[in-house]
Amino acid sequence: MKSHPVIAPGDHKAYMAYAVEKARLSPPSPSKFCVGAVLVDADRNEVLSTGYSEELPRDRPGDPGSTHAEHCCFIKVADKHGIHDFDIAEVLPPNTVLYTTMEPCNERLSGNRTCVERILGLGNAIKIVYVGIREPDTFIKQNNGIERLEKAGIKVVLLDQDPGLRALIWDATFAGHEKQG
Repeated sequence: MKSHPVIAPGDHKAYMAYAVEKARLSPPSPSKFCVGAVLVDADRNEVLSTGYSEELPRDRPGDPGSTHAEHCCFIKVADKHGIHDFDIAEVLPPNTVLYTTMEPCNERLSGNRTCVERILGLGNAIKIVYVGIREPDTFIKQNNGIERLEKAGIKVVLLDQDPGLRALIWDATFAGHEKQG
């Protein structure tokens, strides 16, 4: 079993830094972002799963494109319980929160189910999503994932106010991209 760092309850910056560590494991590429995610039982202060962009194979049934970080978290929980990732709401603790280095996608160029749809598909299983940065318009113009989650009643907390954390996230996100002047 993989061990996770000990993080103080409610230390959102530390959980986001852990998500950045995961993002750094994503294969760098100019055609995607490197994103990390951490799914947490906030009541027990326990990491349920982690994920990063393209961590899991592309050939999973029903998913022809690359796997996003949030989806990888969901797949790992599903695999642990022997269920489909659409059904993990039934096994998630009541105060489950998601940390993701980038705003969950609301459009997929591959045609896959978006991360916003995956989160909303879990009903009220995830109460809060902590987001490192909004999605840049590099590939998708005006991603409105945050707004869509909030409209559905999910609290979204943007953690981009800390310049040091924001710089870490941007550096990991754009791994493999050409440096801008």
